[in-house]
Order: sequence, then structure tokens, then C-alpha cells
Amino acid sequence: MEKNEISVHEVRVFIAVQSITPKWATSSEIATLANVARRTSRHHLLKLTQLGLVECADVFPGHRYRIADKADKRNGGYLRRLEFAVSVFDLK
Repeated sequence: MEKNEISVHEVRVFIAVQSITPKWATSSEIATLANVARRTSRHHLLKLTQLGLVECADVFPGHRYRIADKADKRNGGYLRRLEFAVSVFDLK
């Protein structure tokens, strides 16, 4: 898979984060909601955080995540690609 392609796992993680926002959740909780491995969840959460779509709170004992308040302003193009992928994979 190319780096710019969006996988079904990435979309599941995105949907899971959307479903818990405005609350914060750990990568393990998101993995459970998304029905993906914890490692997969962490990988996609890191990517979505770097893209500015997800906020990360560095708290003990682990990081917590939620959709960024200004996700559309930070990276609207990728957000729209993810939303399109949700419809393509028929996940919502």
C-alpha cells in the first residue's frame, strides 16, 4: 500500500475517535471500538495526530486522544478524504 492511501483500519480508528469525542480515550479503548489491534490503533493515531486531525493529551499512565477542535482548519483536505473513505467502505 502506498503512503497516501487510506486503509479500512485507519478509517475505523477515525470513526472510533469521532464517536468518543468530546471525551478523551486511550489507544487501547479506541482499538477496541475500532476492532483493530492496539498496535494498529497507535500507528493510525500517531499519523492522525501528526496531520492535526486528532489531539493528544500526554498524561500518566498513557496518552489520551480525541478529534481536534480545529481539525478542518488544520488539514481539511485529509479530513474530507477520510470522510469520503468512510462512505466508500460503507462503515457508517
